[in-house]
Amino acid sequence: MRSHFKIAMVAACPFPYSRGTPIRIFRMAEALSQSGHEVHVVTYHLGSEVNETPFKIHRIKDVKTYRKYSPGPTYQKLMVLDSLLAIKLYKFLKQNEIDIIHAHNYEGLLVSLFIRKQVKKPIVYDAHTLLESELPYYRLGLAEKIKKIVGVHLDRWLPKRADHIITVTDRIKTKLIQDSAVIPDNITTIMNGVEQNHFNIKAENNKSFRNGKKTLIFTGNLAPYQGIDLLLRVFQQVLNERKEVRLLIISDSSFDYYEPLANALNIRNAIDVLRSDFATLPKYLAQADVALNPRIDCDGFPQKLLNYMAAGKPIVSFASSGRNLVHGLTGLVIEDGNIPSFANAVLQLLKDTALAKNFGVNARKYIFSRYSWKNTAEMTEAVYEQVLTAKSK
Repeated sequence: MRSHFKIAMVAACPFPYSRGTPIRIFRMAEALSQSGHEVHVVTYHLGSEVNETPFKIHRIKDVKTYRKYSPGPTYQKLMVLDSLLAIKLYKFLKQNEIDIIHAHNYEGLLVSLFIRKQVKKPIVYDAHTLLESELPYYRLGLAEKIKKIVGVHLDRWLPKRADHIITVTDRIKTKLIQDSAVIPDNITTIMNGVEQNHFNIKAENNKSFRNGKKTLIFTGNLAPYQGIDLLLRVFQQVLNERKEVRLLIISDSSFDYYEPLANALNIRNAIDVLRSDFATLPKYLAQADVALNPRIDCDGFPQKLLNYMAAGKPIVSFASSGRNLVHGLTGLVIEDGNIPSFANAVLQLLKDTALAKNFGVNARKYIFSRYSWKNTAEMTEAVYEQVLTAKSK
């Protein structure tokens, strides 16, 4: 294994930022840098304030008309921001000696492929999701059927253009091999890590969020694919049985889109929507009784589940986004879209506090034994070594 790689990570997203894709990029870049590698992140003009990092961040010029932090493509992002990102990456690579390009998500891959002939650098593509399942949720002025067809074709055509593919789950790996004719030797699953000490909260700090009332918690962005409409309908059924329960939503996204539904369900007064940075997130998780994951279509593994598990929270999740949960051991996994069953599972954990505590303990043990960013970095190093060795032959 080489002791030192020079890496250009392409982040076609706000960076850093507190949601799944930017978190994976940040922690991977951080862990690789701490292992002695030279990491440069080439990214958009947007991002949260951050103290000194062990890697360098290179931004496109400020686009004053674009201030969107939520996930998903827009026409301005595709036409303007990604063009600027390609120019920025090209200039950076012409001025710096880099061993490998590590492109995250489809737009990062597109940008990298666009300039590959000019810079002649190997590309590792980091697949966080598949467009077949995610693209239909975004509002692009196209019919859902059209968006799905576009997603399928991009899934089959783009990933295999990279020299190697990293996927966050075996499900994505299997689908790319089966549906996209990706050579198995050219694809590796590397899961996310989790900040173990950050979320390792002592039990005595786990107090109710508001005056002894039971609290359910959801953390993350409020994009349509997250299943927030299902979450609200679940909460209505829970509230019908237990009036003292509140729903705490921790998100940087606006709740405005869901206000009409929450009011129509007559549950808005029992919902708290708060913003939180990464530093204060464990405090809110510690104060909650049950953590919720209402997402259904998901090829990856939501970072929120790793955080919930690291915080020792009992979890209720729909099946398609909770494949790494063990039903009856680390949480309760419910058939996709089954709102009554999801609500009953929440009520069960609110009532049976011993069972809920046992789930939380098991989840924490599971996550701490398997997931760390150090492991993620070591596996990524091995991929770089494989790609560069193959290129040198």
